[in-house]
Amino acid sequence: MALLISHSAPTTAYISCSAASRNSSISTPPLLKNLKFPRFWPWQKVKIGPMNVSPMGFGTWAWGNQLLWGYEESMDDELQQIFNLAVESGINLFDTADSYGTGKLNGQSEKLLGKFIRNFQGNKQARDNIVIATKFAAYPWRLTPNQFVAACESSLDRIQIEQIGIGQLHWSTANYAPLQERALWDGLVAMYDKGLVKAVGVSNYGPKQLLKVHEYLKARGVPLCSAQVQFSLLSMGKDQIEIKNICDSLGIRVIAYSPLGLGMLTGKYSANNLPNGPRGFLFRQILPGLEPLLNSLKEISQKRRKTVSQVAINWCISKGTIPIPGVKSIKQAEENLGALGWQLSSDELLQLEYAAAESPRKMVQNIFQTR
Repeated sequence: MALLISHSAPTTAYISCSAASRNSSISTPPLLKNLKFPRFWPWQKVKIGPMNVSPMGFGTWAWGNQLLWGYEESMDDELQQIFNLAVESGINLFDTADSYGTGKLNGQSEKLLGKFIRNFQGNKQARDNIVIATKFAAYPWRLTPNQFVAACESSLDRIQIEQIGIGQLHWSTANYAPLQERALWDGLVAMYDKGLVKAVGVSNYGPKQLLKVHEYLKARGVPLCSAQVQFSLLSMGKDQIEIKNICDSLGIRVIAYSPLGLGMLTGKYSANNLPNGPRGFLFRQILPGLEPLLNSLKEISQKRRKTVSQVAINWCISKGTIPIPGVKSIKQAEENLGALGWQLSSDELLQLEYAAAESPRKMVQNIFQTR
């Protein structure tokens, strides 16, 4: 099954007008009840390489990760429901990686996505429009282009599809193995030329390396369609701004991972209410310095009748990126979907960015991020 893009309208979500009728003496006509409205309109889809995708995707880092996200196989039924809800709501971009999944569950995220696609009983056209963006790890034993192509073929086998939407290099080796870097770039070229991927992208690339890989691929007739980077109100430093400007000038789409700062921008945690595991240690260091930003997020969310998470994700969308928030529950999925269909004003954007600048703590950057 080739998962490609068409220009069809997204599947719609149900909303009820009954809440409004409770505040009015005029009853709602039967035909207006349970109207179908799309989460976003067809013209709001985003161009990424040769494809059109939803303005927000779903990230699947947590699907198979026991250490950081507490994954258990008993969660799979709910994860299938999350996937179904997303596709039925018009989401067609799902980001994963061949390294997602801990220990014996390595590759579990890709396997689950493949299973969920096969089990999806909804609209066939919506299923066929799904775009899988997966990342291939720059493991030290992947030293040749053929080994990188083999990694792509293994991902195709795990997902059980004919073509990956976006094949991405998970990180650059320029800082510690520059010779390996060239082989990995050639691997991207080879998987593109073989038709294993519809487009190629990179992840965790800084401004200098991004320009280099763009020029290298361009000279070989391969367009670089995306650059995935940690991008949020917690991660909008000099590098992120420079990367965004470069991407805008070259027609590369920025995919924003961790748009909620691993959960710090949800408004659900405080110094007295920390998550379990490694995240708790990180939150303890950063949360006390986020008061200006969290206060602004709460203020705007109350005015907008949105949640803090929805405002934080919408900021990423308003900046022209495609955020890929992670999801582990139906409640999280429904909340994330509420970030679509509206847009922060320019004044609200400025307010949030000023508050972020005033907050003394920032998100820790990925150790694989290069200059």
